[in-house]
Amino acid sequence: MNFMRDADARAARLVCVGFDGPEVTDDLRQLIARGVSSVILFTRNFQSQAQLGELCREIKGLTRRPILIGVDQEGGRVQRFTEGFTLIPSMRDLAATGDEATVYAFGRTLATELRAVGVDLNFAPVLDVDSNPLNPVIGTRSFSDDPETVSRLGCAMIRGLQGDASVKYPDALAKDSAVPSVAACGKHFPGHGDTSVDSHLVLPRLVHDRARLDRVELPPFRAAIQAGVAAIMTSHVLFEAIDPTRPATMSAAVIDGLLRQQLGFDRVVFSDDLEMKAVLDHYGIEQTVTQAAIAGVDVMCVCSRHDLQHLAIEALIKAVERGSLHKHRLIESNHRIDALMERFVS
Repeated sequence: MNFMRDADARAARLVCVGFDGPEVTDDLRQLIARGVSSVILFTRNFQSQAQLGELCREIKGLTRRPILIGVDQEGGRVQRFTEGFTLIPSMRDLAATGDEATVYAFGRTLATELRAVGVDLNFAPVLDVDSNPLNPVIGTRSFSDDPETVSRLGCAMIRGLQGDASVKYPDALAKDSAVPSVAACGKHFPGHGDTSVDSHLVLPRLVHDRARLDRVELPPFRAAIQAGVAAIMTSHVLFEAIDPTRPATMSAAVIDGLLRQQLGFDRVVFSDDLEMKAVLDHYGIEQTVTQAAIAGVDVMCVCSRHDLQHLAIEALIKAVERGSLHKHRLIESNHRIDALMERFVS
């Protein structure tokens, strides 16, 4: 196969898109025809359980290729689907039980309900350690301010979502290996818990040294990788001790160096939404997407604007054509996406 002839479709697979409303739009049809293979849903796409199931079936019927559908269904204040779905407590409330079996069982519940409507991936759990009480965006989305608690309960949620039948919790639901599974995506690497500003609005910067990161921020991600988490999402946070010039999403030192080489994560890396002002206002969509792909991010989330979604695809194609993004990076990401889809996309 001629690589450059296929580059458009390969590049489009590296972009995850959102869209408006409860029905498939012409814009979404165009993007999927172009090669997009990942779709993220929000509250704006949800009316009822039945409508959602039909929407997912229609999205997947737009092409013969596998289409991955994801959602932020964390529980607590971040739960996109409500009516007809179990209302999941916040991670902080779940942590108050101190019980891994309870967290695992809620993960199983999430997997069952999401799989029933055709969702393949849950952008959860939050693995950030809530070490800053002034943090405006994490708070109760985090299990705890204690890294060990976040690690232990985060892994229980991952195993519940992904249907890890090897787990032996003394709970009937937890032992039921027939419960369906969805991919889990731990976030926001390498940690968003100690920021005092919201990366939806501005670019956070953390000055912690590496010893502090190894002690507080990184242990939950190390544990999640060992537990087999299917995917990890980046944070739009600048960590001066690792890369003093670029936020994590765009940093080869963070993604390829720290996450891939040092922590040994070889599965799919998603970016956080590239429409967030922390990156969009500072770098623009084209530079952000290109630098993220070079850094080792596999799937770039562009969650709302169709003009930016197309610009993201075109930026990747142009980067390959001029040689700043090596074609092997596109191939590598496509292989990781294939492996994720083979396991979790139905």
